[in-house]
Amino acid sequence: MKISVLDQSPILSGMTPADAFQHTTELAKAADELGFHRFWVAEHHSTKSLAGSSPEILAAHLASQTEKIRIGTGGILLPHYSPYKIAEVFRVLEALYPGRIDLGVGRAPGGVPNVNLALNRGQLPSIEDYPAQLSELLSYLYGEDPHKMGIYASPEGEHSPPIWMLGSSGASARVASELGVSYSFAHFINGYGGARAMRRYHDYFQPSVQQEVPCGNVSIFAVCAETDEKAEFLASSLDLAILKIEQGGLQHNFPSPEDALHYSYTMFEEQQIQENRSRMVVGSPGKVKQEIEELAHYYNVDEVIINTIVSPFEERVKSYQLIAEAFQLKGAKHHVSF
Repeated sequence: MKISVLDQSPILSGMTPADAFQHTTELAKAADELGFHRFWVAEHHSTKSLAGSSPEILAAHLASQTEKIRIGTGGILLPHYSPYKIAEVFRVLEALYPGRIDLGVGRAPGGVPNVNLALNRGQLPSIEDYPAQLSELLSYLYGEDPHKMGIYASPEGEHSPPIWMLGSSGASARVASELGVSYSFAHFINGYGGARAMRRYHDYFQPSVQQEVPCGNVSIFAVCAETDEKAEFLASSLDLAILKIEQGGLQHNFPSPEDALHYSYTMFEEQQIQENRSRMVVGSPGKVKQEIEELAHYYNVDEVIINTIVSPFEERVKSYQLIAEAFQLKGAKHHVSF
């Protein structure tokens, strides 16, 4: 089974956005050394807790800092942009780093409601246009001219980066199957209904110019430590962060475990935290490995993407290292240092 990484460039307690990007870079290098399959970075806007607002630029930087691991976006929020421009951006990346680039796309706003207006010059993007945008993007990437305007996405090349459609609902699975692109379900966003969406994707998949057979993966929050007790302590900060996001958004950096320890939870908040644990795996290496394998079996996929947000940064790296060792990834026995 392939194990991969999703990094949202979280701004940890006491850190700056510049620190977050440095952490992302160091984490990508570690993931490359440890043998993870791919490393995706996300797109978020107008937030004080996540630094990554331009994943295509960050992906270019990370590809230059790594050697073997696939680098991609998780994902570009396509309704905000021209499919033609995105196709050219990723053709450039593919030419620079052939065979290592993924183009993950999504349709979420990526921030507070006014972000939609700011990114679209005061106009709200039409979600109904999203399937047509994806079709247009696919055409440009593979050398076609969907509007017969006598243009093509440059630079030309022998290969194009594969499109991965990111989603957290059955609707996204339907579009991915109809267009014949790869599909990634965000279990860390929606802990319910994902396996049904993945089955729908496989059942209705239509071959395309990109691929002949369906290809899917699933992403989940994970926190791993030497013991279950330590993992629970570290994960408490993620519990609090998710709770605050659901209550209207984090107004500051991601909290630390010490912040979570001193927070006074209401009964409702404690129940909500337990509910949110359906989106996470937390524990010692053996426990985390077993739950990740069960998740992959449940989704009928051979790849799971791990998103770990804990403080301090060294514990994030250690969590990924322990998972790599549990799955005996190539390079996992090598000492990672910076």
